[in-house]
Amino acid sequence: MTASYTGRDRLSETVLNTLKRVPRHRFVPENLLDRAYQNRPLPIGFGQTISQPYIVALMTDLLEIEDDHRILEIGTGSAYQAAVLAELAETVYSIEIIPELAETAKGRLKALGYTNIVALQGDGYFGLEKEAPFDGIIVTAAASHIPPPLVAQLKPGGVMIIPVGGPFLTQELIRVRKKADGSITSEQLLPVAFVPLTGGP
Repeated sequence: MTASYTGRDRLSETVLNTLKRVPRHRFVPENLLDRAYQNRPLPIGFGQTISQPYIVALMTDLLEIEDDHRILEIGTGSAYQAAVLAELAETVYSIEIIPELAETAKGRLKALGYTNIVALQGDGYFGLEKEAPFDGIIVTAAASHIPPPLVAQLKPGGVMIIPVGGPFLTQELIRVRKKADGSITSEQLLPVAFVPLTGGP
C-alpha cells in the first residue's frame, strides 16, 4: 500500500528479523498486552503512543543503518523504537522530554539488557550536540518544521527521517539527506499521523 510513496515494495529482511527479535509486549502497558502485536499504535500515557509496528519497521528501513552507525532518536516514548534501532546500530542516543517516560524507558531498557542505548531526558528539538555528528537521526513525533539543530548534527552522508506537519493538519514523513559537501536534500515520502513534537524555541 505504501510502495508507491516510498519506492520500496518490501522491507529488508534484516529489519523484519529485527522486529521478530524485539518483544513488543514488553513496551506496552499491561492492560494492552493482548494488543501488543496488532499493527496499530497504542497509548502509553501522557498523551503519547507506541507507533504501529509497520511504521517502526519502515522508518528503521529508511534510515539505512549499518552496524557501525551512531543513531540519534528524538522521542524515546516506550523505548520500542530505540530497542529496534539498537539491534542494528553500534550506539543509539535517545532523548525524551517527558521525565516520567524517560525514567520508565531507562528501567525497561536496562531490564531487557540493552547496553548500547544512551537514554536521556531533555528537549530533543536541540539534538545532542556533544555527541554529534550522527549517521542517522529519527524523530518519532511530528514537528512543525525540520529542526535546524538536527540538520546541523547530521553527518555528511547521513539520513534523517522525520514526520512534519501540525497535529490537525496533514503530516508527511520526510527523508532528509546530507550530501558529502554538506548540502541538504529532502523528500516527502508518505502521509502519516504522529503525536506532536514538543519543546523547541
